[in-house]
Amino acid sequence: MPHRSKRYQVLAKEIDKNKVYSLEETLALVRKTSNIKFDASVEIHIRLGIDPKKGEQQVRSTVVLPHGIGKSKTICVFAEGDKAKEAEKAGADLVGGEELIEKIKKTGKCDFELALATPDMMPKLAIIAKTLGPKGLMPSPKNETITPNIGKAVEEMKKGKIAFKNDDTANIHQVIGKVSFDDVQLTENFKTFMEALEKSKPETSKGTFIKSVSMTTTMGPGIKVDYQK
Repeated sequence: MPHRSKRYQVLAKEIDKNKVYSLEETLALVRKTSNIKFDASVEIHIRLGIDPKKGEQQVRSTVVLPHGIGKSKTICVFAEGDKAKEAEKAGADLVGGEELIEKIKKTGKCDFELALATPDMMPKLAIIAKTLGPKGLMPSPKNETITPNIGKAVEEMKKGKIAFKNDDTANIHQVIGKVSFDDVQLTENFKTFMEALEKSKPETSKGTFIKSVSMTTTMGPGIKVDYQK
């Protein structure tokens, strides 16, 4: 069992571990149990009824949250020519082609949180795959980060499009906003995400797909939430 601070232990007493709260009650508790000085993230943690060892039961999809998550990711786009200009116009933080790839190859540095690429750039990215891959930055068709519509993709990512997938223990962990968001914003983000998750259920997954949902804040205790109400 991990060691919990006195602050955490006091806050945890506000929550009945055996109760599943309504979304309205959960949001009230989320605010009550977030007493840190910075604007904490609001996270949901979901246990799925899948076998993570089976490839055909992996859950992986994307969704545009209506109110974003409170932080715009630093986006790098690998593109050249008109597509590079399109990406810059759409708000990409870093845009480049072969020169940028060569720079990353030499330095091993990736000063960005998300990478997009046009299809023609993928063969050129092979030389830095071992740098991007371990950091989760390699563009992939599975999370829609390889696309000829690069401008639209950048705009969607800036607006709040996120990619999600299950981990090795059949759980999904996702930030859906900040404590500073109002209840309407958090509710709409939560429901939008849950709808997208339900649509991503693998065909081979039998029985209950979403087994439990809990909500928490950065450094706060988890609160079981009835996502269907």
